[in-house]
Amino acid sequence: MNWLRGALVLVLLLVAYNSEAQALNLPTRATNAPTGSEFAKSIAALERGEREEKIYEQVAQGNVPPFLRKLVSVQVQSVQEGKTNRATYYVIPDYLAIGSDEDYFLAPLSPIMAQRVADLVHYNLPTRKMVDDIYAAAQLKLVPSPIPPSPAMATVPIFIQHNQTVWGQRKEQLAKYHLGTLVGGDKKDVVIANKLNANPGKVAIYGWHKLDGKAIQPVYTGHADTYADYSHGIRLVQMAMEVNGASKTVAEVLADANLAGLLSDEGVVSKTRYATTAKASITNKAVVNVSVTNKQVTLKDFQAGAFDERSVSYVIEPEIKVHINAPAKMDAHRNLKLVIYTLPNGNTTEQTIGRKIKEGEDWHFNIQHIGAQTRFLRERLKEEDIVVAYLEAGKKSWPTWRKEHADQPRRIPEVVESIKSIFKGREIQTLICGHSGGGSFIFGYINGVEQIPEGVERIIFLDSNYAYDEAQGHKDKLMKWLKASDQHHLVVLAYNDAIALLNGKPFVSAAGGTWGRSHRMVEDLGKEFKFINKTNDGFETYIALDGRMQFLLKENPEKKIFHTVQVERNGFIHGMVSGTTNEGKGYVYFGPRAYTNWIAAE
Repeated sequence: MNWLRGALVLVLLLVAYNSEAQALNLPTRATNAPTGSEFAKSIAALERGEREEKIYEQVAQGNVPPFLRKLVSVQVQSVQEGKTNRATYYVIPDYLAIGSDEDYFLAPLSPIMAQRVADLVHYNLPTRKMVDDIYAAAQLKLVPSPIPPSPAMATVPIFIQHNQTVWGQRKEQLAKYHLGTLVGGDKKDVVIANKLNANPGKVAIYGWHKLDGKAIQPVYTGHADTYADYSHGIRLVQMAMEVNGASKTVAEVLADANLAGLLSDEGVVSKTRYATTAKASITNKAVVNVSVTNKQVTLKDFQAGAFDERSVSYVIEPEIKVHINAPAKMDAHRNLKLVIYTLPNGNTTEQTIGRKIKEGEDWHFNIQHIGAQTRFLRERLKEEDIVVAYLEAGKKSWPTWRKEHADQPRRIPEVVESIKSIFKGREIQTLICGHSGGGSFIFGYINGVEQIPEGVERIIFLDSNYAYDEAQGHKDKLMKWLKASDQHHLVVLAYNDAIALLNGKPFVSAAGGTWGRSHRMVEDLGKEFKFINKTNDGFETYIALDGRMQFLLKENPEKKIFHTVQVERNGFIHGMVSGTTNEGKGYVYFGPRAYTNWIAAE
């Protein structure tokens, strides 16, 4: 029956094409619907997810400017094996907007919500070639108006600012180019691209053509599929189109090797839509609440990427984004080290992995580089399969997440076990590492188990042990775990944040920061283990158990903030190999970056 259902959908699309090919099928706009500026102000304080739901509601209710509803045709042709193919498809004349003809708001959306809107009206998002062809066909070409990069670029006030700039340009041309004229140059496009196959859970953006026809933005997949900033536009393309005089759909053409060149400059495009949920970047596999539903990610779901790696992204409810990066080729005869890496407050997974940045780009991508440090380790520890599972909490804060879900202390251990189960059949050495607020996850894990499992080989606090509390049993559980095996390692990196200044003022108490917590840990654990203490090269060091337990505490006479510097300057590398024969080989902790050659270009 599936073929019959599919045929029925196609018939309906073709009927729509023949009868109303040039109209966006939405309810008539209500006379009392909010204007673009009114609506934009109403969503200014909302989080991305909530504001996008509001945008979707407005589209579904028909609050879209009348001029945007009348589609514009784009004619294209291509030559395949000596035959010239010709096609016509239809697009909205400008980017998706909310409001009236007199007052509309160009609405940036993440690809997840953009796809939901496209599905609502049975439309597609364009390819790179389609964006180029649409720009070439545009009668009115506006000059791009970028805003200097900043964290605010993904907020509604900046959306409004850019909307006003574009409207100012558009208004100047109204006498010559009426509303409904095909327009280009005012935004970048959210596109579909084969590059997404190797970058699951991402958005592909392209375009923003200059008047010379060259695009400012090449196809870029560095942002998560939950991201949208002021420069992103949503161009809707009608599914039904005409090819060589016959009716077809965009998806059919992109899947046909003989016809794909009409719409694609990268050959056949098999995946023509984004997933409409952030719960998984695996097409058609929503991985939710794995400990309850038992719906499990497997190694088959991983997709290949750069640096001979493969990865998968999904979400475990409530609100835990998981991104697992593994070697492309794994060997069951090698040791499998699974690193549970819990993110610092306020940082995304992409920022934590890191990449090269250009002047003016978001500096958060250049302060941790866990991806590059992992590649450094893989190159030197060839007898190991090193897998890193990045865990990003909802609201980007593990302390906040734990407060909201404190009623179920077993959740964190269950998350770790669910990730381990992906690699069933392998003997797994688990390493739990957290930076900044990510340390809260580690203590949540310790709280949630009766004793730290033997399979946990290493616990690494990268300036993240704020939540240490002997009264909660942390000392006793760590002590028993360290005694249980000579393979167990505890590493603590911290600095004297008690005297550090932010805007000329202290920002942590003497006891509450990692400097104070680290000394308390040394005092507590020192009752059971003998530490060798020395101070040199600006560090207080406390070493016990033949190097299996290390506290490296950076002194701070300059009163600087070294919170991320400790990580950036080979901190993750050191945490992974301290107390072994690989300690100090090829790197110096707090020295120059040893992993520069392994930083991704994007």
